[in-house]
Amino acid sequence: MSGLPDLSRFELQCLRKLWGRGEATVRNISDDLSDPPTYSTVKKIVERLAEKGAIERVRKDGRAWVYRPSVSVPQMIRKEIRRFLDVAFDGAAAPLVAHLADMNAVSLEDLREIETRAGRGPLETEEETEP
Repeated sequence: MSGLPDLSRFELQCLRKLWGRGEATVRNISDDLSDPPTYSTVKKIVERLAEKGAIERVRKDGRAWVYRPSVSVPQMIRKEIRRFLDVAFDGAAAPLVAHLADMNAVSLEDLREIETRAGRGPLETEEETEP
């Protein structure tokens, strides 16, 4: 698949349930959702996911189609994060990390992991730099 589809919040929720199962029917996905809408609404969303190329039909189980994801978790997560960064922060990650820190949603250990992944080595804290 050349480009990843843009997904609504609910489409992404349904796709996450499908990722968790590997393969599922519309009924399975609907049953896995907390406070799901009607079955027909979930069915329409699943059909839309298939039209967008995010999932595919693999076989019939009785009268129901069984679907599986066509896109991987890391691919879609990267795309959704990029989309969020572009919309909310003009593409810059630093303001997002600052907001996460302000919300106590990221720890110093998390920041060290981010820095390690960025290839710059671990952060130093004041405690580590004191004699």
